[in-house]
Amino acid sequence: MSLHDLINFKYIIASVLYSVIGILILLVSYWIIEKITPENLWREIVEKHNIALAIVCASFMIAVAIIISSAIHG
Repeated sequence: MSLHDLINFKYIIASVLYSVIGILILLVSYWIIEKITPENLWREIVEKHNIALAIVCASFMIAVAIIISSAIHG
């Protein structure tokens, strides 16, 4: 059994490609949420230390990540 049989580069490239696509989708969805909310999320979290908004933003990102991963892996 050779190294090529153990490591299938097609799966590695597909995983990297899907990861990049998933990160791009996450960033685009964050940008959309940023545009439809009345306040600047980053300024609220970093400058005003709004912990509740930070928790909501983190849960949004986790939810989108779960959706993307389940869509990629079927």
